[in-house]
Amino acid sequence: MTEPRQLRTYAYVNRPYETVRAALHQRPLEILKQATTSAGARASSLAASLRVGVGGIQVGVGLSVQVKAVRDEDGVAGLGPVTRVQLGWEAANAASFFPVMSAELSAWPLSASETQLEIEGTYRPPLGAVGTAIDAVVGHRIADASVHTLLEDIVEQLRRELPSGG
Repeated sequence: MTEPRQLRTYAYVNRPYETVRAALHQRPLEILKQATTSAGARASSLAASLRVGVGGIQVGVGLSVQVKAVRDEDGVAGLGPVTRVQLGWEAANAASFFPVMSAELSAWPLSASETQLEIEGTYRPPLGAVGTAIDAVVGHRIADASVHTLLEDIVEQLRRELPSGG
């Protein structure tokens, strides 16, 4: 079995942490659905399509995304409170050809009007040695860009729907 690959990206949203926290607790799946180019959602998962340009080529795959848990924690190293949303996603079709991602979306206050968001996760390249070779050449860049795009879309969705509080 191949070793898991790690991904991490972060962004900022100019909205108060408490409003971001409330949205993540009340409707995390809806936020993910609206932040992606999804057509439909079921109770515990949603179908989404992430499209990432790599080397001028558009790569897209339908995804099944699950929200596994949402929890609050006391901050570490003086960060203050942290809200964590455990996520997972995999290809909706031909899943054995695509990696399965396990990730966590975290949010914490930076100031009274700004919140930091971060997605950190792992995936295993599919297809054994062939998949590991593809991942080394281009797959990791596609996975990294997909996670970055998803986080940017989440930030834009939060900006559109949450009051600025200022």
